[in-house]
Amino acid sequence: MPLMTREEYIDSLRNLKQKVYLFGELIENPVDHPMIRPSLNSVAMTYELAQKNEYEGLMTTTSSLTGKVVNRFCHIHKSNDDLINKVKMQRLCGQNTGACFQRCVGMDAFNAVYSTTFEIDEAHGTDYHKKFKKYMEYVQEKDLVVDGAMTDPKGDRSLAPSKQKDLDLFLRVVERREDGIVVRGAKAHQTGMVNSHEILVMPTIAMGPDDKDFAIAFAVPVDAEGIFSIYGRQSCDTRKLEEGAEIDLGNSTFGGHETLTIFEDVFVPNERIFLNGEVEFSGMLVERFAGYHRQSYGGCKVGVGDVLIGASAVAADYNGANKASHIKDKLIEMIHLNETLYSCGIACSCEGSATKSGNYQIDLLLANVCKQNITRFPYEIARLAEDIAGGLMVTMPSEKDLKDPKIGPYIEKYLKGVASVPTENRLRILRLIENLTLGSAAVGYRTESMHGAGSPQAQRIMIWRQGNLDKKKKLAKAIAKIKE
Repeated sequence: MPLMTREEYIDSLRNLKQKVYLFGELIENPVDHPMIRPSLNSVAMTYELAQKNEYEGLMTTTSSLTGKVVNRFCHIHKSNDDLINKVKMQRLCGQNTGACFQRCVGMDAFNAVYSTTFEIDEAHGTDYHKKFKKYMEYVQEKDLVVDGAMTDPKGDRSLAPSKQKDLDLFLRVVERREDGIVVRGAKAHQTGMVNSHEILVMPTIAMGPDDKDFAIAFAVPVDAEGIFSIYGRQSCDTRKLEEGAEIDLGNSTFGGHETLTIFEDVFVPNERIFLNGEVEFSGMLVERFAGYHRQSYGGCKVGVGDVLIGASAVAADYNGANKASHIKDKLIEMIHLNETLYSCGIACSCEGSATKSGNYQIDLLLANVCKQNITRFPYEIARLAEDIAGGLMVTMPSEKDLKDPKIGPYIEKYLKGVASVPTENRLRILRLIENLTLGSAAVGYRTESMHGAGSPQAQRIMIWRQGNLDKKKKLAKAIAKIKE
């Protein structure tokens, strides 16, 4: 099957029988639901861009498994160039959506599971890697969206999975059968679940000897029996339900979403199991996935940052403040911070190396430095954007008021900025800034920057582990001529 078009992707979702709950109701048609559709459009953009000749080699590449052209989101990285192009692709997608496009988690999961299964087989004589390669060939052939599912609810963080009062707070095996396993539990904060075809499940933390039932990795269709999702809330999300709303949405076409996804005694056949009780490899899988995903933020958040910087510059133009030196200085700082994040994503890619399986992994230290910066810089970029936009961003009247024949003219008159710019255009750009910094897109730009791929302390722990402090001490002692 060739690469799917945007339309073919959307049609493929209509053929699924997902169970999605929103506001206490089972959604009959998630594809066309006004709160869900903008997030679907963001994923569809990854298919649309892959069809464009100018992005050949960036959005697409040649599969090392089949020799066929595949969407890079379904690719196993085989070189430093692959890692670099991944970051460039993510920036491009962010620039074209101004939102989360939801395929990064699956791509990062592919590469983490690929190398980890190889090393499990090497240690235990299992056949996980062979099965996973076959699964990847299926994903590439069908051009699927796969949701990478790692985060468990976790319950009491001071207790191991096997010590929880409610064992279901970490997804686990509840029955082992000759033909497979039955699992129960949940995965939280699942970006893009409703817009996916498959789920690739991974453990969420390193496991101990008593946690074998929790050390599990597998793949299932999103509409497998026993799976259902509860759609998450976002700031200002019900604006999407308002009849005729467009300007008030800020970004009326694109968006993102997260779910709490429940696995209620779901059967997984043997050929779809890639880790099954080998607890000593759960930490490796988590660490490798986290490294890839922390690299990802050096691309996707930068692309969305480009949109926010551009919107801030337009707001300055419309306010008549574009020539003020302090406005220029703020825009320079925003660009500087954004490009620093991009530099981190590129650096950890350039310093990547081959794993035993042959696929390439980023430099883990630099990937963690990348994500540590991501937990800070988007907040400062957002603060500067709000500074440039001005208070009107959060006090302006509604779109209905603007279009009202009686009071609309007053809004047109009194909320005018530069005389040559229509008032509506000024309000549109301010709503976009609101959407990115405070509205429905803020979960993907600000809050996800903090908590996605692990909260800040997780990166600091990894930086401490990988910082090679002993070598740095030796360098200092050598120069200081300290002999021990």
